[in-house]
Amino acid sequence: MEFETVIGLEIHAQLKTKSKIFCGCSTEFGAPPNTHTCQVCLGMPGVLPVLNKKVVEYSIKMGLATDSTINTYNQFARKNYFYPDLPKGYQTSQFDLPIVEFGKVEIEVNGRKKSIGITRMHMEEDAGKLIHDDREPKSYVDLNRTGTPLLEIVSEPDMRSPEEAYAYLKKLHAILRYLDICDGNMQEGSFRCDANISLRPVGQKELGTRSELKNMNSFKNVQAALEYEVRRQRDILLDGGKVIQQTLLWDADRNRTESMRGKEEAHDYRYFPCPDLVPIVIDEEWIEVIRKTLPELPDARRDRFIEEHHLPEYDAILLTGSRELADFFEAAVESGGNPKKVSNWIMTEMMRELKGADISECLVKPEQLGALLKMVEDGIISGKIAKTVFLEMMESGHDPKRVVEDKNLVQVSDQGELLTIVMEIIADNPGQAEDFKNGKTKLMGYFVGQLMQRTKGKANPKVANELFAKELAG
Repeated sequence: MEFETVIGLEIHAQLKTKSKIFCGCSTEFGAPPNTHTCQVCLGMPGVLPVLNKKVVEYSIKMGLATDSTINTYNQFARKNYFYPDLPKGYQTSQFDLPIVEFGKVEIEVNGRKKSIGITRMHMEEDAGKLIHDDREPKSYVDLNRTGTPLLEIVSEPDMRSPEEAYAYLKKLHAILRYLDICDGNMQEGSFRCDANISLRPVGQKELGTRSELKNMNSFKNVQAALEYEVRRQRDILLDGGKVIQQTLLWDADRNRTESMRGKEEAHDYRYFPCPDLVPIVIDEEWIEVIRKTLPELPDARRDRFIEEHHLPEYDAILLTGSRELADFFEAAVESGGNPKKVSNWIMTEMMRELKGADISECLVKPEQLGALLKMVEDGIISGKIAKTVFLEMMESGHDPKRVVEDKNLVQVSDQGELLTIVMEIIADNPGQAEDFKNGKTKLMGYFVGQLMQRTKGKANPKVANELFAKELAG
């Protein structure tokens, strides 16, 4: 029996506001435990929340960027459940009247483009964090994160493979970063993903019993967890068993899922309108003001790179995967670099040296990369020398001109200087010279290589080829 995979994702994006959603406490990450708290975010009796306007603005931005409907009338609700990191005994969220609904994003997997629907986006406050002691059976509660604003983005169950889920997750991450409303740091928990996954026989319309996957703190782990769960559920169904609806945790060390609890439904949370917060009314004028602030988004920038810089689609997709990388590329081009050559260097030399680190950690500035490539184009240094210079730039952050001068790496283009060495090489290799004259023209690479070896890579390859061709022809 063949099965079809059905995946939906719930993404929690921590919004980049300076203060929390309902109070003035800082949202800065890494402070000592329980120092960014007050009576409001701790849920003390008699205190009232005040909505942070920036949270509403950022939510509208994300809605507009995903071609969604902005609900001009929306409302907060209380989501009731008990857990040690939830001091109020409920989470202030949105339920039947969210701020955003009915959006979509475009993804591409294996050359196939597909639209993934967004069911809803809603604003809510984050819970605290439990810290477990490895030495003894104790857990501690850090409430600094309590009340940090979140935008929960719920997709339609439109994804049919872990690869599609990965592509959707990366696209939403990129959009949030382009809008500059979420830093997207999965390790710090500011971009989190839960996945609902089920299998059904091919051709069946009814959805299968789903599992919810949690604790996936990287893009790689999301895809790995989904791939594992597909195999687990398929094995159960092929053996004639039934999949149990439950919440699973991903164990990245053991590469497997483990049961956490039974899966809750909406009615388990006993949602009701929050009596402490009035409904939110958004006028169309404010929406249009926000629309005018939207930056060029990934898909539009990709298309422009293809049209304006004549890049292959593969290059354009990779370069626009993050706003910082796309900005770096354009700044390097503006400083005089050839677009395709800049693209090649970023995707090969630079990415290899960064070893997965963010472009912001790169010591080489885009203007410096552009200047380096201009030196190659002007014949000051060779492409081979440029790679040596670039490695030094990655370590020191120095300008290419300074590195070339300090290490005496200027390319030798003087014909008189090179001709003496060319004649010596021909004299030292009479057999190869005779073979070249008899038609073995591929030996040109041998002769130029000898020259490069004697000049320590400084000889101008174009001049070298011209000199050898002239002397060997005579």
